[in-house]
Amino acid sequence: MSNARATHLSRRGILAAGGALGLGAVLAACGDDDAKSGGSDSTKAAAKSKSGPWTFKDDRGTTVKLDRTPANIVTFTGVAAALHDYGIEVKGVFGPTTTKDGKADVQAGDMDVTKLTVLGNEWGQFNIEKYAALAPDVLISTMFDAAGTLWYVPEESKDKILKLAPSVGISVYDRQMPQSLERMYALAESLGADVKSAAIVEAKKKFETAAERLRKAAKARPEIKVLAGSASQDIFYVSGSNLSIDLEYFKALGVNIVEPSAKALKASGGWFENLSWENVDKYPADVIIMDDRSSTIQPADITEATWKKLPAVKAGQVIARSPEPIISYDKCTPLLDNLAEAIEKAKKVA
Repeated sequence: MSNARATHLSRRGILAAGGALGLGAVLAACGDDDAKSGGSDSTKAAAKSKSGPWTFKDDRGTTVKLDRTPANIVTFTGVAAALHDYGIEVKGVFGPTTTKDGKADVQAGDMDVTKLTVLGNEWGQFNIEKYAALAPDVLISTMFDAAGTLWYVPEESKDKILKLAPSVGISVYDRQMPQSLERMYALAESLGADVKSAAIVEAKKKFETAAERLRKAAKARPEIKVLAGSASQDIFYVSGSNLSIDLEYFKALGVNIVEPSAKALKASGGWFENLSWENVDKYPADVIIMDDRSSTIQPADITEATWKKLPAVKAGQVIARSPEPIISYDKCTPLLDNLAEAIEKAKKVA
């Protein structure tokens, strides 16, 4: 799905800016963020208090064992947002947390970002001194490759970072959304989340209902072509349906996803095809789902004439996509419902 740092346009680098990526994050300068203070109070289902030994086997096959359930938890922002939905709060975060105006980034979910210690807000930023000061029990992030690379943990400083506390990785690579949801759910439960609470049970039920709605919509409208796009200043990226947990799941539910050429996908490690804005009409589409991350240009801000001439754009059939979804049932349900509604209402324009 993603995109990242221009220094190594490896898949890891290519990933940070977008599922069809935005290169804004890729070109962001390294540096340390100003400290934010404190951890936040739980606002969701109350977590159970747990004591005694804690064990969790992550998606790298690594088993972390501690004498007690982690209390000082540091995570990638999106992981923190997911855990927040389960009533688990963290001490610090790294990754897109606040926008330039100080508001919560889309990847921060419902967290109160003013109460978080932010170790780095952009790609390549991770303040090791602040991290050490938190006395972390565990570091948790997602993984976008088969190698088990921890997302937003800088390659150049990872050895120093990972010496300070055990790490846990949850895979969001080459699998469908429900698999990653189940893993985050299991992690939250191990950390003390009351997964039998009415709120969490209801959230899971709503996700299942939304999935069935999308399945029915796709079956009823198989002719509707859905293109996953992402915008940067010079390039428009079209994502393939493999590797990304959302697109793989949409495809499994029957959604007619527009596929870039195999040759183009191979050049990007399987994630996307990059097009010039002059060629943005290469693939006909009835609905366009656009990368909603702050590192990318949003549809309302795209000024390219070729974009404005696209049939789906002219028909108002453009909706948001979250290439790095917050992996909780509460946050993934709207992604399914919004796409189902777009397909149900779409005019055939491609």
